[in-house]
Amino acid sequence: MLTIRRDGSSMPIILLAPLFFFYPTVKGSEQDQRIYDVVVYGGTSAGIVAAVQVKRMGGSVIVLEPGKRIGGLTTGGLGQTDIGNKSAIGGISREFYQRVRKHYDVPTNWQWERPESYRSGGQSRTSVDEDTMWTFEPSTALKIMRALVAEHDIVVVYQARLDRTRLKPNSPRVRGVLMDKTRITAIVTTDQKHYRGRCFIDATYEGDLLAGAGVSYTVGREANSLYDETLNGVQTRRSIHHQFHASVDPYVVPGNPDSGLLAGIAADGPGVEGDGDHRVQAFCFRMCLTDQPENRLDFIKPNAYDPAQYELLFRNFESGAKVLPWSFSLMPNRKTDINNNRGFSTDYIGQSYLYPEASYAERESIVRQHRDYQQGLMWTLANHPRVPESMRQQVSQWGPCRDEFERSDGWQHQLYIREARRMVGNYVMTQNNCQGKTTAPHPIGLAAYTMDSHHVQRHVDKNGNVRNEGDVQVGGFSPFPIDYGSLIPNAKECTNLLVPVCLSASHIAFGSIRMEPVFMALAQTAATAAVQSVKAGTSVQDISFDSLRERLLADEQILIWTGPKRVSLNGIDIKTITGIVADDNAAKLDGFDSISASVGPFVGIGYRHDSDAGKGLQSARFELQVPASGPYDVQISWTAHPNRATNVPITVKSADQRKTVLLNQQKKPQMTGFGSLGTFQLSKGIATVEFTNADTDGYVIIDSVRLLRQTDTP
Repeated sequence: MLTIRRDGSSMPIILLAPLFFFYPTVKGSEQDQRIYDVVVYGGTSAGIVAAVQVKRMGGSVIVLEPGKRIGGLTTGGLGQTDIGNKSAIGGISREFYQRVRKHYDVPTNWQWERPESYRSGGQSRTSVDEDTMWTFEPSTALKIMRALVAEHDIVVVYQARLDRTRLKPNSPRVRGVLMDKTRITAIVTTDQKHYRGRCFIDATYEGDLLAGAGVSYTVGREANSLYDETLNGVQTRRSIHHQFHASVDPYVVPGNPDSGLLAGIAADGPGVEGDGDHRVQAFCFRMCLTDQPENRLDFIKPNAYDPAQYELLFRNFESGAKVLPWSFSLMPNRKTDINNNRGFSTDYIGQSYLYPEASYAERESIVRQHRDYQQGLMWTLANHPRVPESMRQQVSQWGPCRDEFERSDGWQHQLYIREARRMVGNYVMTQNNCQGKTTAPHPIGLAAYTMDSHHVQRHVDKNGNVRNEGDVQVGGFSPFPIDYGSLIPNAKECTNLLVPVCLSASHIAFGSIRMEPVFMALAQTAATAAVQSVKAGTSVQDISFDSLRERLLADEQILIWTGPKRVSLNGIDIKTITGIVADDNAAKLDGFDSISASVGPFVGIGYRHDSDAGKGLQSARFELQVPASGPYDVQISWTAHPNRATNVPITVKSADQRKTVLLNQQKKPQMTGFGSLGTFQLSKGIATVEFTNADTDGYVIIDSVRLLRQTDTP
């Protein structure tokens, strides 16, 4: 169900000097009395961009950063920028990526490799004419963020934590948010310093300011029924990405439920399909590693290491998994951005639920547990004898960087908080906005990424195997506008607060919006609206949208997508297909773990392919129950494209019969979605249809198989 919860606990802290350098701050009683036009809580990338925009509009601003480093995830390891369509990003956000390009155009900034040797597999610039670059080292992002702060003479206060002590035991309001009716007047930090403002921006990943002000919000997944969605709530059927290789036993003693479940498996999962719950998608650290010996630290075995925590990893390898479980993206200077990939990886599934509402001490404990888990995972992949030797050798070539983060072990402080609180504001962005069924009436920026949720829980499926649940990846649509109403609360709750990060969106819509370039774009909008509301003496709800739009366009913000229009493709419902049908989810797979829905028509929610790689090493076997012996038309579904293989070997087996046919997947199927391999005499019982990618000359597509008795063939 939908959970709307608030919390305001706190803990005393000792303020330490920033690890890098101080920014000027106003001292003592003078600080308590000064009133800023805008107070930004959270020095994330969004927070810094918001402050820059306030300054460019002639306003006064202060940034209160609860931690020790500005830039959030952008400076915390997420150097492989997720955006989907770079053309959707303008304004200061795009300026940041232009500055990245300029940085790497300077030869002396390439310390560990030559620039011509760098080959990005992701969002790097694609031509010499492009003025941006979208992959970078964390230290480069930090340098650029610091430069923006210095150029605009922005006051940043480090370790300025909001006092989250509740005003009353059951009250959502906290002592650190002073209010006059519906207006915030000041933020009070845990050291009891007051920061007064005319307008406030919550740029944190957690949404502590909005919650402490009594603004409505939600944590977890909404039910599909709430906003007329299909991809929200519990999603076992769509959770086909990042799964375990095959049958992996979930019990401490294999085959014995009485022995208990292995670590990380929920006893009460997964819940009712499409229903809402309190669960939050998994977090991880985006690891910046290097293979440069002079700059490389070793993976350490944490003091809390417990090999039982990685038993599912071992069993997955022993079930036949052959691919290293990480997403590996190269950054400049022989560094990486490592992200989660496959069934057991860097995501600490099921351990994020308490984080949004947790106290500072509890959050620090959760972050430490995530770091211990991930450090233990990397040590395991590099050293444990139950990990295939080839993988150990590969992982051992890498390690944390000496020159990136403050910690002596080379790890960052910033955890990837993919989702925490989400405001329930004037306008709620939903799946329907993403897919173009609903258009935002007051567009103030674009989102351009797939609707993307990482896994939420591990559970035991009906066959007694462990499964991950919650991963949804649905794209194929054009960049879509975000509504101004999603940045502002209901006027009855607060009239001088804007929220560009924990904005008003459903879980699945937030999965598309939650990208750093978009947060920066929304922060510029929030700051523009804040300054305009201050100058006009109005609430953020009552500013002139025409004036806001005019200023955003003048500042090169992109509000409407004018490029090619795309819509999400809908698959053919398998229930509507006659005959004996098996979709790719039912196949026994060795490889074919790349999934797409970009070309149609296809059956179900998408199709699999071999990435045109690992030739001869990938196979997919469909087993179909033949009710009676006789002639059957064996049909295959695939999506035709010029990059497909022309010689896909498909073998049909039944009883003692076996025949292999080569299929040209560049040609369109003869029927809607399906093409015939021919008529086969099949015996009662199990018939198998097996694909391989041996000696194929392009992408091999695996979608579904259908058997039709010859008399039933249309």
